[in-house]
Amino acid sequence: MISLHCSTIADTHGVASSLAQLMRTGDVVILTGDMGSGKTAFAQGFADALGVDEPVTSPTFTLVHSYDTGRVNLHHADLYRLDRMSEVADLALTELVEGDGILLVEWGDPAAPLLGDHLEVCLRHDDDDDDARFVSVRGVGRTWAARWERVEAAMAPWRTGDDSC
Repeated sequence: MISLHCSTIADTHGVASSLAQLMRTGDVVILTGDMGSGKTAFAQGFADALGVDEPVTSPTFTLVHSYDTGRVNLHHADLYRLDRMSEVADLALTELVEGDGILLVEWGDPAAPLLGDHLEVCLRHDDDDDDARFVSVRGVGRTWAARWERVEAAMAPWRTGDDSC
């Protein structure tokens, strides 16, 4: 796991952008954290780096927003309102990333077992600074183990030495 500190929203966007540059089609990123911890801000920075040129908002009520960048489709899901795993399974999220898609899932931790290899990004408020966030990045599965050195290098500017999430 990599522990990071983001002092500003620009830092959160920077982390997201750096991770987005490492993405391949078929990748899944799960965002976790409390309400208001920065998951949607992260998604905005991530989408911007992939070339999404329309406003990115949390799909809390529609459950999934899809964006075609011309190079890759970004599917942005929010599972906050779902109560049962069967509801998550009904969304067929893994099918969205087949071919040319990347899946970014807010409140996705309960669905992690269904989503296979993924990158987990946990965001948490810094109690000493309202604008700052602690972020941890963890790779789950062989896909990420093979790419972990690149993830570590991309996260170097924000790295801290402690376990923050």
